[in-house]
Amino acid sequence: MEIILQEKLLQENDHIADENRRYLNAHNTKMVNIISSPGAGKTTFLEALLPVLEERSIHTAVIEGDQQTTRDAERIAATGTHAVQISTGQSCHLNAQSIHTVLQTLPLQNLDLVLIENVGNLVCPAEFDLGETIKIALSSTTEGDDKPAKYPLLFTESPFVILNKTDLLPYVQFDTKKFFADIRILNPEAVFCEISALTHEGIHHCADTLLKRIT
Repeated sequence: MEIILQEKLLQENDHIADENRRYLNAHNTKMVNIISSPGAGKTTFLEALLPVLEERSIHTAVIEGDQQTTRDAERIAATGTHAVQISTGQSCHLNAQSIHTVLQTLPLQNLDLVLIENVGNLVCPAEFDLGETIKIALSSTTEGDDKPAKYPLLFTESPFVILNKTDLLPYVQFDTKKFFADIRILNPEAVFCEISALTHEGIHHCADTLLKRIT
């Protein structure tokens, strides 16, 4: 019975996700779903990325997903970017319906890109299509290099993988070659960026790579 209920839930979600995708396409707007574990640096990455996108005349909005608080949305709003908070309560992920509701409130006719910062979790968010153009898997050197092997669905579904906190490589045990080799097994077509969101190293290259992937 649990399996049947889960299948029904995913089918309903996928239907709404398809509606979201058609709605975005009608406005010529792309949407990116950023997924990582808690503390990998999604918000700091966005704070570094958004000004670079603005330099390239890319008009953006950000949807923030968290179980509680509006702290991340406040940080994004401080950059001058339109930010909307979704509080999921006990849920460990965003779903297509919650995104559908927010999309109706955004001025998509003036937006090139909607960035979603999903709830910090490597499992549940990867299972739910939100209507995004692509998923981005964001990992960090402080988490260990075994995450692709331990959580394969996210890295299989993400054509773009970002490794954050490269400034800490001298201080942590992280095998970059092993990390990317494990991803290659799961997703041979994936592209990679190595960045430090804190120092902004690699951010410009990452922005260019993202724009190439969604156009």
